[in-house]
Amino acid sequence: MRVSGVLRFLALVFALVSTWIFIRSYISLNAKTIRLPRWLSLVTKEIPVMRAKCGLAKPCPKEFFAFKISSGAANVVGPTMCFENQVIMSPVKNNVGRGLNIALVNGTTGMVLTQKCFDMYSGEVKLLVKFLKEIPEGALVLVASYDDPGTRLNDETRKLLSSLGSSYAKQLGFRDSWVFLGAKDLKDKSPFEQFLKNNPDTNKYEGWPELLELEGCVPRKIP
Repeated sequence: MRVSGVLRFLALVFALVSTWIFIRSYISLNAKTIRLPRWLSLVTKEIPVMRAKCGLAKPCPKEFFAFKISSGAANVVGPTMCFENQVIMSPVKNNVGRGLNIALVNGTTGMVLTQKCFDMYSGEVKLLVKFLKEIPEGALVLVASYDDPGTRLNDETRKLLSSLGSSYAKQLGFRDSWVFLGAKDLKDKSPFEQFLKNNPDTNKYEGWPELLELEGCVPRKIP
């Protein structure tokens, strides 16, 4: 009995020692495997993702300006304009209003010249006429509607907006959605324009069509 007891004791001791050796070997191996990714991370650093200006899907070519224009949503959310990664007008900047929101940009340098909003529901249309007539040569014109852009428009303002390259200025009416980028005395119609008529059968919002977004790359004017 004593011999068997001693054998059991030795077997227990052997098992404990074997377990301890296995655990030490496992921990040491595991520590080595942990160090490997840390070492590799020094070689394979993450490459930062480059985002295009104004949130475009891809950067514009050289000698082109990036832009993005969003109309207002009903009479709740105001429009937004971005040019060369600079937000010119937005609700956050608190410089948008009901009617037509217009920004002027130097077509050669990309510098923002001015931005204004004109109330086309109850405002004075003569203020808009004066502004449009004084647009300098070579200026890019960014336009976004909000709430009602068309009630106060007359034949003179529609003609002036059409001379900037608009195809829809003559149709613009009560609560229509409109975004546009044109230029002073543009000879042809601008390719940068979207228009959505206020129609109770197709309106997304109650009393208003859905907001419009226009984005792209406009060529720099060579002096």
